[in-house]
Amino acid sequence: MAMEFKEYMKKFNEIMEPYILPKPWSPVEEALYKPLNFFDTPKKEAEEMRFKAIKYTFKHHYENNAFYQKFCKENNVTPDDIKSVDDLYKIPLLEDKFFKDYPSGKEFALWLANIFTGKLPNVVINKKKPSFEDVITAFNKAGLIISYSSGTSGRHTVIPRDKKTWLRSQYALAKSVVTMIYPFPFWKENVYAQWLMSNPFKTNIFAGKIGEVVYHIVKNPDCAIDRQVTAELIRQAMMGGFKSKVIQMAMKRENKKTINKLVRWLKERDKNKDLAGMLGAPFLLHFAMNKLEEEGVTLNMEDRGAIVTGGGWKIYEHERIPVKEFRKRTNEILGIVENQILDLYAMVEGNGFIIHCPEEHALHIPSTYYYPLVLDKNGEAVGEGEEGRFAFLDALSSSYPSFIITGDNVKLNGECSCGRNSITLHPEVRRAAGEEMRGCAEEMRKMLAVDLSGKND
Repeated sequence: MAMEFKEYMKKFNEIMEPYILPKPWSPVEEALYKPLNFFDTPKKEAEEMRFKAIKYTFKHHYENNAFYQKFCKENNVTPDDIKSVDDLYKIPLLEDKFFKDYPSGKEFALWLANIFTGKLPNVVINKKKPSFEDVITAFNKAGLIISYSSGTSGRHTVIPRDKKTWLRSQYALAKSVVTMIYPFPFWKENVYAQWLMSNPFKTNIFAGKIGEVVYHIVKNPDCAIDRQVTAELIRQAMMGGFKSKVIQMAMKRENKKTINKLVRWLKERDKNKDLAGMLGAPFLLHFAMNKLEEEGVTLNMEDRGAIVTGGGWKIYEHERIPVKEFRKRTNEILGIVENQILDLYAMVEGNGFIIHCPEEHALHIPSTYYYPLVLDKNGEAVGEGEEGRFAFLDALSSSYPSFIITGDNVKLNGECSCGRNSITLHPEVRRAAGEEMRGCAEEMRKMLAVDLSGKND
């Protein structure tokens, strides 16, 4: 018999104790830690929590971030103007492009210092001409967590998180996933997890690094890409020229090993009747399932398996896996039940993890700390069912203003027929016209595509 949800989440919080900030709590911690389920908190309670948390964070950035305060003054908005939920739309939003508009070398370090909210620790950069990765490493050695993602232009989206923001973000990810895969017993000794991204301790790429929490919450964690992945490696692998070809040849050997290792892991979990959780980029599972098909092998994991994917739905440059088709194929080859195959929508700039419910596979938005907006081409909010640019107010960041207009087009769908009272996004999120493809999983796909598919896209 499955554990009651209340006891299940109590178990989760006991395991996650190192990620829970000590009391007294601000309205932000109240909105993150107190709700049993931030996808199904009573509407009035959720709205009150969210308003207090976002107002608190807005005031914090206004008072402690000179550039953002100036931006707010240019827009004639102060914290005193935010009196009720109806005023939240007044909070000035930054374009996501802002976080990739930085100079190089030591000027990059100065740019990071200027966008950071609060007092920086002492950062030491010894090199006269530091690289992108040198600057990030220096900041991270000083106690920050600078991570990045990038798009097809090669420019990285760079986000500076302090320890407080990083702990909140990882807790939010873990709580979002655990809530929706209930009653999957993630704490048991025979639970194995496969992080379908780069090793979180060997990269500064956000979608790899955020996986640190997987290594805390599960007894037997592993990762698909267990090697150092840097901005320079990705750049060299994706550009033309002799050096690129040499890197691609070396990676080709390594990445075939990656897929073979993943296939062996899947077979072993099935043979031993282990519980198996997989989180990350779906294209890695796609290639592993291709190999199983070639071998004529199907597995029977049933409800012993759970998958949460996060972006990376392209296989080749002009071929995308439909999410529904991926679930069906995974069920056929791995035997995992479809209500335990979920997708998650998130981005390096934010700390909100929008995830499928198991019943309807609608993308649910956390309701207690994250305020979604859909904007038309004039920047005006549109209603339910209308498509527009996705924007959000995220209360969890204390180190940078996470009030952002993204380059994604979405539709708000309202409440879901699954019964949870959080509002949802239409499950198909797409890039707006004129916006480059981006995201950590897409970055990984491009790096690996030449040697996993036999095609160079």
